[in-house]
This record gives sequence, structure tokens and C-alpha cells, in this order.
Amino acid sequence: MKLLKFFSAVLLFVSSFAALFAKEMRVLGIGNSFTWSLEKYLPQVAASAPDCKLIFDVAGVGGCELERHWRYIIEESKDPSLKHYKKGKASMMEMLSKEKWDMVVIQQASHDSWKPETYFPYASNIADFVKGKVPTAEIVLQQTWSYRADDMRLKKWGIDQTKMYALARAAYIEAAKKLNVRVIPSGDAVQIARKQKGINYVPPSDEYLKSLKYPEKIKDNDCIVGRYMWKKGKGGKYTIQKDTIHLNPAGEYLQACVWFAFIFDEPTSKITFKPDFMSEADAELFKKAAQEAVDSFKQVKK
Repeated sequence: MKLLKFFSAVLLFVSSFAALFAKEMRVLGIGNSFTWSLEKYLPQVAASAPDCKLIFDVAGVGGCELERHWRYIIEESKDPSLKHYKKGKASMMEMLSKEKWDMVVIQQASHDSWKPETYFPYASNIADFVKGKVPTAEIVLQQTWSYRADDMRLKKWGIDQTKMYALARAAYIEAAKKLNVRVIPSGDAVQIARKQKGINYVPPSDEYLKSLKYPEKIKDNDCIVGRYMWKKGKGGKYTIQKDTIHLNPAGEYLQACVWFAFIFDEPTSKITFKPDFMSEADAELFKKAAQEAVDSFKQVKK
């Protein structure tokens, strides 16, 4: 009995000692759905790695551009009763005061990400505001990703998926230089994974889609960005809808791996969590793509 108590005490001491030296990061994302996409897997990814503890939250508004975030900050500063975040339950000031954040991540809305003229002065205004309220936090940019190849806006803009990626990447690097901050290369990771998976996206034909009956699953060969889904209308009828810009669950796992490697400066090989639907081979591919993106991105911060 005494021996059992002794070993229990030793185990408790070791656990307490390890917890004391665990790497803890408090991270706030200021963005939109391209930041919300981290809520599903990033906490589980971080929790699965030894000695890594994450506190994560998002100050997000759907489709919100840097310009609009800055406008909301001004409006809330003038009228403290206004709360634009957490579905009208929190202001930016309240979000920034919620924790002693180690890192605050901002990004441009995806539809403006490829237009460098849309970043300033809003990005610097937001960064200065954050520094004034949380002076010890590191300001970081998240590089967002390019849309699926069949997105109709690409045709409207006169660019393709590859061009959107290149323009957005250049815009983020330019913004990072002006702000003197680091970049989380989520967009690079998506492009690397697309290449590694050999994705040459071919949308399902209209004839095929029309032949489907709810709740049949739609066959689709893009396993990173976008998906087809059934949506119930007001009359109770289900119709097929498509999303060509957001990460699907596999893409969300990829993004979480990128953020983990960047935030903790730890290799993605330490991640032991994978979603149930994902094969071991795909999980390894995405972890390697995330690591390659983080390792190969040349940070501009002085």
C-alpha cells in the first residue's frame, strides 16, 4: 500500500512538472469564416500534441473585410453599446480583453485577398489598435487560399485559381512587409496539398446532378476546398447547393495543422489526432503539406 502511494505521488509530481513546462499559447483570430474554419479541429490538433496547450477564439463576422473590421472598431469606440462580434454579444474591445493574448491573427476577406489596394490603411489601423490594447501580443497575418477552379467569380474577375493564389500571396507578403509581421501560410498549404493530391478539378455534370435524389452523396474530386450539399427549401424540397470557396472538413484539418506548426513552432509529426473520416495516408499527406508550407515560406519580419 505504501509503495502504491509512493508511485502515485511520483506520478502526480511528474504530471504537475510536465504541465508546468507545457507550451501554452493564447491566440485570437480577427476574421470571418476563413478563421471560423479552425474551430472544429485546431483545438483537437493542439491537444493531441505533447506539452501543447491552446486557448483559441475568433472575433469574426461573415465575409468581413479589413475595411469593415476597422469600421466596426470605430463604431464601437464611439458607441460602447454596439457589439458586432459573437453574434452581437461582444465588441472588439471585449474580445481583446478576454485573455492575455500571445498572438492576434488578422486577414483580408477572400474576395479582396488578391487586391493589394484593399489592405491599407485598414490593416495597419487594426494592428495599431490591437497593439494599443494588447501590447504583448504578436500581430500575425493569415494568408488565405484561392477558390475552387469552378467558382464563377474567377471568370468574372478574369483570373483562374492559380492566378488568384499568386496575386493573393503577393498581396499578403506586401502587407506583411508594411506591417513587419509574420504570415501563417494557409494558402500555400492548400496549393501544396492540391498538387500532392494531383487535383485537376472536374465539376460534376449538370446531368449527373439532376439525376441525384436526396440524400444521395455527390461524387466530387476536390478533397480540400468546396463541396456540394443538400439544402432544404421553405417548401420542404431539397436542392443541391455548392460551396466553392470554403475548406471542406479535410481542408479544415490541413489548416489546423498549418496553424499548429506556426503557433507552437513544433513539427506536425507531433500531431496524433486525425478526423475519423480521414485515412492515415491522407492525414500524413496533409501534415506534411502543412509542414512544407511553414518551412518553405520566407518570412519578411525583420
